[in-house]
Amino acid sequence: MSVFFTKSKKNLFSITACAAIFAASTLLANKASAQTTDSIMLANPEYTASGYLPYQEPDKSVKYTKAPAGYKPFYISHYGRHGSRYHYSADDYKYIYETLAKADTAKALSMTGKYVMAASKLLMEMAAPKAGDLTILGAKQHEGIARRMVKNFPEVFAERKGNKNTKYYPHVDAYASTSGRCILSMSAFLGELRAQKPKVEIHQETGKSLMAFINTFNFDITKDYGNIPEFKAENDKLWQNVSTKNFQQTLFTDSAYVAANIDITNLYNKTFEVVGSIQGMEVDNNLTILERLFTKEEKLNRWKAQNAWWYSVLGTCPLTGDDGINTAKPVLKHIIDSAQATINHIADGTMAEAAATLRFGHDTAILPLAGLMQLSIANAKVTDMTKLHEQWADFKIIPMAANLQMVLYKNGSKPILVKFLYNEREVTAPIPCDETKLAKKEKCPTAPYYRWDDVRDFYTKIAQ
Repeated sequence: MSVFFTKSKKNLFSITACAAIFAASTLLANKASAQTTDSIMLANPEYTASGYLPYQEPDKSVKYTKAPAGYKPFYISHYGRHGSRYHYSADDYKYIYETLAKADTAKALSMTGKYVMAASKLLMEMAAPKAGDLTILGAKQHEGIARRMVKNFPEVFAERKGNKNTKYYPHVDAYASTSGRCILSMSAFLGELRAQKPKVEIHQETGKSLMAFINTFNFDITKDYGNIPEFKAENDKLWQNVSTKNFQQTLFTDSAYVAANIDITNLYNKTFEVVGSIQGMEVDNNLTILERLFTKEEKLNRWKAQNAWWYSVLGTCPLTGDDGINTAKPVLKHIIDSAQATINHIADGTMAEAAATLRFGHDTAILPLAGLMQLSIANAKVTDMTKLHEQWADFKIIPMAANLQMVLYKNGSKPILVKFLYNEREVTAPIPCDETKLAKKEKCPTAPYYRWDDVRDFYTKIAQ
């Protein structure tokens, strides 16, 4: 991976991106900002990049609820999306440049179009050979998550006492999708973990067999969702607000040429996605003109349609179906089974328990997982797609390096407790407390903490 920069120029894009990330972190950390309004989106147009939004590190405004007295964390079950990557399709980079180059030969490009063509050529040459690959920023994101995991839960990775007061360190199990960007994300995470806790043994693995729980989604499963009449009617409302008029007039001077030679909607959509991916790269000023191709309002309207698509395919959309979220059942089962195995090892004193189980995969796994688990960040039920963004926003759920951390706590013989962090922020789930299983004088814990037995029973039924 290489850094894109021009020595003679300041990297203004990076400065802008840093400011945007700080603003985004504040929004995502603030519980009072759960509703995503148009004004918030217009003030932060980088959010419209959807799943291309770089990971928002928690700042000082992110607060954690103290565990009940005497409870200490001992195990973390994690699923993480790979970090920021280059746009997945080399063909898209080439298509944008070649389309503009042909129009330029036909003298159909505006002056702005010529500048955009030059920028798209630079982007194609630099990024197309790395299409889908992890960026430098993507690796740093996972290093940061690992570093904060150790800082937030030092007891999890600390030395432990076994039978007859023997001392040992628990191990970490790490699994990655066969995708190179996921493997490198795992490598970056584990590299930082080793730097922080060198005595913790790490088992890492990737392979086709692991895909049975890392990511089982296939778009063929939900390919017909867009044609469901109820959803299509709602979705059409959003696409009616997406106009290519300004985009076309900015780039081209000959509308007749465009009509005869260019699928303007396809060019618009591919350019929108590629432009959104740029903020996950380290680039120079030569590409900033691409950022200005769309107005804030255009970005907002296009994003609302994109947001609804993700919601219909892999979200909790009542107008489509559960086929999408149900593809996360294998990973949910793996999460529950792995946690129970660790609990069993501690109970029998075999000193074989894991400190953490780490999984590195894709947005198409963690998005349905969040919905299947009914986590507060992803459990909205909305039928009016024009209001969807107010309750359900893809950039909050699947930014690059999105992650779930299920943290288990123990306190002697008392019931094990669980807390969920999503993107390192506390979230809740509608897990009922079975009072019939409470010991004498025992009370149900208060969210965001839950009894492990209740969590296990609740999710075991869902994962079947």
